[in-house]
Amino acid sequence: MNFQKLDAALATALNDVQNPEEPSLDVFIHTEPILDSAATAVLENLGVSDVTSGKDIFTAALSLNAISHLSEEPWVKYLKRSQQLRLVNRRINTGKLGV
Repeated sequence: MNFQKLDAALATALNDVQNPEEPSLDVFIHTEPILDSAATAVLENLGVSDVTSGKDIFTAALSLNAISHLSEEPWVKYLKRSQQLRLVNRRINTGKLGV
């Protein structure tokens, strides 16, 4: 595995994976913009959808083994963990300002 291509959140999440074959991590895959047919086939075999030439960011749920494999590919720039964002519902205290 080429850890230089993984962001910190993804590298940390790999430690918690129970089954290395189960696609349990949502990942952004950043690639070179022009992929050849072999690279396209690799992504499609891993379950990445909408793989088209000229596109350079893909998302997929991947297993630890798939992440390891992709990190070794020369056409993969880096891999980032995708996390679900939550809205923060917080009221700002707009009390009276006084001296």
